[in-house]
Amino acid sequence: MMTAKEIRESFLKFFASKGCTIVPSAPMVLKGDPTLMFTNAGMNQFKDIILGNVEKKFSRAADSQKCLRVSGKHNDLEEVGHDTYHHTMFEMLGNWSFGDYFKEEAISWAWEYLVDKLHLDPKNLYATVFEGSKEEGLERDNEAADIWLRFLPNDHILNGNKHDNFWEMGDTGPCGPCSEIHYDSRSETEKSATPGRELVNKDHPQVIEIWNLVFMQYNRKADGSLEKLPAHVIDTGMGFERLVRTLQGKTSNYDTDVFQPIIQVIGALSGHSYGEDAKTDVAMRVLADHIRTIAFAITDGQLPSNAKAGYVIRRILRRAVRYAYTYLGQKEAFLYKLLPVLIETMGDAYPELKVQNELIVKVIKEEEDSFLRTLAGGIKRLENIMADTKADGKTVIDGKEAFTLFDTYGFPLDLTELIARENGMTIDEEGFKVNMQAQKERARNAAAVENGDWVELHAGTTDFVGYDFLEAETEVLRYRSIKQKNKTYYQLVLEKTPFYGEMGGQVGDKGMLIFGEGEAIKVIDTKRENNLAVHIVEKLPTDITAPVLAKVDEESRIAIECNHTATHILDYCLRKVLGTHVEQKGSYVSSESLRFDFSHFQKVTDAEIREVEHLANKMVREGIAIEEHRHMPIDEARQMGAIALFGEKYGDEVRVVKFGPSVELCGGTHINNTGRIGMIRIVSESSVAAGVRRIEAITGKAVEDTLDNMQDMIRSLKEMFNNAPNLVSAIKHQLEEDSFIKHQIAEFKKQQEQQMKQKYAEGAIDINGMRVIKIHCPMEPDSIKNIAFQLRQENQNTIIVAGTSYQTKPLLTVAISDDIVKQGNLNAGQLVKGAARLISGGGGGQPHFAQAGGKSEDGLPAAIDYILDEIRG
Repeated sequence: MMTAKEIRESFLKFFASKGCTIVPSAPMVLKGDPTLMFTNAGMNQFKDIILGNVEKKFSRAADSQKCLRVSGKHNDLEEVGHDTYHHTMFEMLGNWSFGDYFKEEAISWAWEYLVDKLHLDPKNLYATVFEGSKEEGLERDNEAADIWLRFLPNDHILNGNKHDNFWEMGDTGPCGPCSEIHYDSRSETEKSATPGRELVNKDHPQVIEIWNLVFMQYNRKADGSLEKLPAHVIDTGMGFERLVRTLQGKTSNYDTDVFQPIIQVIGALSGHSYGEDAKTDVAMRVLADHIRTIAFAITDGQLPSNAKAGYVIRRILRRAVRYAYTYLGQKEAFLYKLLPVLIETMGDAYPELKVQNELIVKVIKEEEDSFLRTLAGGIKRLENIMADTKADGKTVIDGKEAFTLFDTYGFPLDLTELIARENGMTIDEEGFKVNMQAQKERARNAAAVENGDWVELHAGTTDFVGYDFLEAETEVLRYRSIKQKNKTYYQLVLEKTPFYGEMGGQVGDKGMLIFGEGEAIKVIDTKRENNLAVHIVEKLPTDITAPVLAKVDEESRIAIECNHTATHILDYCLRKVLGTHVEQKGSYVSSESLRFDFSHFQKVTDAEIREVEHLANKMVREGIAIEEHRHMPIDEARQMGAIALFGEKYGDEVRVVKFGPSVELCGGTHINNTGRIGMIRIVSESSVAAGVRRIEAITGKAVEDTLDNMQDMIRSLKEMFNNAPNLVSAIKHQLEEDSFIKHQIAEFKKQQEQQMKQKYAEGAIDINGMRVIKIHCPMEPDSIKNIAFQLRQENQNTIIVAGTSYQTKPLLTVAISDDIVKQGNLNAGQLVKGAARLISGGGGGQPHFAQAGGKSEDGLPAAIDYILDEIRG
């Protein structure tokens, strides 16, 4: 039986023999594509070639690509672990043709590999072809069907509808019919009872799609119409985990050597055996799947967070923690313990797991610990909700409350349902869904973008000249309108541009486009989309075909370049001061400031920050000129010692930027001499995640402005202290005086509280044999709380009823001694809750002590009387 490793190698070796260039997997986390957060298909890294935005270096390729899918067709995150063949992270084996071979080779090679090389039984194979679409004016894909007839009987070639057999990149762009290959792994008895063709695409767990051959031959326009592509593209994707399962004769992906080593470790650590209980089996599959996703995301530079891609990773991690908590009894961090076995099974194919081992462990463990604390808070909140619901005589928890638990505490609905059921209660699921849908609508509306079709004026791709020039004579290649938040913008692609499109942490350029005889159009931003610099403007020129002078805002660009070069200098200096373990984990560079994230496992001390600053500014003062290599072979760059980022995919040729001892791979723009930076000042240092620190810094004029503000502040402070020659001593002396005065005030306040306590205690009245102390006067909230607590602790058979006000704000306070509370007849929280309406407020508390604030000071006498009447019964 072939191992997973051998199967992966056999695929790549087979397609190498067909003339395909073997391409490394791209990162799973995408950084340069605003249309996608994650690589969700093998074709993602080839999008620019398919769209014609870059020249192709090869016409045939093959790879094994790390992919992540958490939504879409058959890939709902909440279903992963419940079946045997869907995953969040998976490997996609693919082979590609860009204007070279087409359907003939794609189908015949697929058959050759599956049947001749891997020896799959042909009688278990089924192929689907696109049945056509009348509304699209598309006929059945008879070409693909005829090729399949050479290999399969007619009853194993099935028609598929547009949903299953017409692949599209998105709402617009390249698309075309596809041919899926399905494998029937059922027993012979089951096959005799029901032919496999009746179960294809019916979500049967043993009749599954293993390979999809996509024939891109059309382009989908914004109006929905189709036009033929000038060059056909083959895009195939085979689920690696499904193929391994099929070849190893298993009925579940999780029974293969891809997942079983991880599952066995989960069982050993948790004390459960896989296969004994359906619920624990689901939990173990969830953990085995999710640890792969989380670990690979972190190695690719995506840390869990509350925004965008980071939120997706955090959600997956928390789902795993919740399953371990609920079904495997793991109340402490558990997931991070699985990393050694993951490295053992996948570390050879993906060595970045080994290199990033320490960081992955620290990030996962900190996230687990944090969410377990959140779970504890959510459980406490749920207990209060259940108590309030029962107090109102109900057994159904409000859907809005359940949604708040989900949204605020990250508390999954099924866990809320589980705890509620254990307490004899249910959840208003419809109410939960209404609130969830409302949130989705808000998010969808906020992010909705309507793109028009590109209007092509000239063919070609953009030549970026911004490394050398800040202006260029050019022309518009194509343009389109976009609508976002009910405002219309326009995107322009130029034949030549000095504008840098946002990428790699560096913001996009702003500037002007001057058309024809002088019509100036402001560029408000430059983005990068499918490797194109897209210039965003608020209006189109009168003549879009006129010659254009593209001019970058020079002041803004220079400030950006100073900050970008400063990140390289700081990266080098941090490594010198803190150690070579420091690695860049992210950056943000604008004209105002810079942000730099790096791996380090403890807080950077003030002394270390100062040392980094001094070393960095020494490099600034040395005026080091840039040394740039734009098309250096990657191996040569590595020999130079160039620093590369984890999670970035580099080509055969790279750009190297060198400032003295700082050598990095970088595509951004830089200042030509470090001396132009002026000065670097680190303004903050903080934690981003476990093992990741962040510094924020400023350069040049921003440093000058900051120093001016500091000098003005010191001057003002000196004036406040009568221009004392030693300002620090003067402030210290003043603080000591203030501390002494505060101490005296506190002592006086304590004496005053004792006097007031004695006074009101002497005026106690008797109600039903209980000693009731009534207080009604202006008083600070802290004082009445202290007095009430002291009175109830010092006296038995005592109730304190206080109505006080402070700065016109009324406050009701009720305190009851423990012996009365134990009788169960009186509850401070209920007394306060009933009286709070009389002061236009609300509140509550525990049986022995409760408070309520309000707005109506005049209502205090009535509120006190209400509480006294309740005590009387």
